[in-house]
Amino acid sequence: MSRNAETTLDWADGTYRFRLSIEQLAELQEKCGAGPWYIQWALEAGALARVAGVAPPKDLAAPYVTETIRLGLIGGGMDAISALKKVRAYCGEGQLAQNVPTAYAILGVALQGAPEDEPTKKPRAGKTTAKTSRAGKSGSRTFTVQDKPSA
Repeated sequence: MSRNAETTLDWADGTYRFRLSIEQLAELQEKCGAGPWYIQWALEAGALARVAGVAPPKDLAAPYVTETIRLGLIGGGMDAISALKKVRAYCGEGQLAQNVPTAYAILGVALQGAPEDEPTKKPRAGKTTAKTSRAGKSGSRTFTVQDKPSA
């Protein structure tokens, strides 16, 4: 399976494909004046603040949300004008906080990969052997604590 950092999410008025390529991550950094890992941190802090019912951190800027979603839509295959219109319609005034988790998810998949992208482990051929601990090889005495006898 290829690791293309793509995810499909229910957002706004439908289900959309999002993807941030290296070029889009560079554009995100340019538009926001912050690197993608910093933006991810700020989005995570904003999501946690929302759950806790407190104000988001001062470091969470509106473009972190809007640009992440817009560029993610473009990377997912939507044309730039449609993506801009969609973001303006659903990430406008009073709607930013509810879009933080979406932006966080898009950026998280771009930086860490999607769980479904994890390579599957192939079963080992032949016999497997148990690993011995370093203590088992040392020659030191081992003991176990026995339960107290019942009366």
